[in-house]
Amino acid sequence: MRNTAVKLTAIAIFTFSAIFTLGFKSTLPAGAAPATFEDPAAAFKAKCAMCHTPTASKYYDPAVAEEEQIKAILEGTTAKDPTAVIKKMPGFAAKGVTADDAKALAAYMKSLKTAN
Repeated sequence: MRNTAVKLTAIAIFTFSAIFTLGFKSTLPAGAAPATFEDPAAAFKAKCAMCHTPTASKYYDPAVAEEEQIKAILEGTTAKDPTAVIKKMPGFAAKGVTADDAKALAAYMKSLKTAN
């Protein structure tokens, strides 16, 4: 009987600890941007280059208006070309990216294309 009580106590402590730990979420302070978007080059390398390539040679047109590029970064977009391999780009506003971050990222991507 004592063994059963010890086991139940251990299970209760473990369960309480797990629930308590999972209850805390890592959130950004109000107005803070994720660390990866403080530097547009680092943000591009970490979040964008896997689909757009390191030189922004895929799925990016620098001729598109800056406002549209910012909107695509913040809200995401769906490919207009039905044969495109990548059908949808996720939006990053929900992940803490601001319009200023998106503008800097769009300018960085444009600089990559004009450098080539």
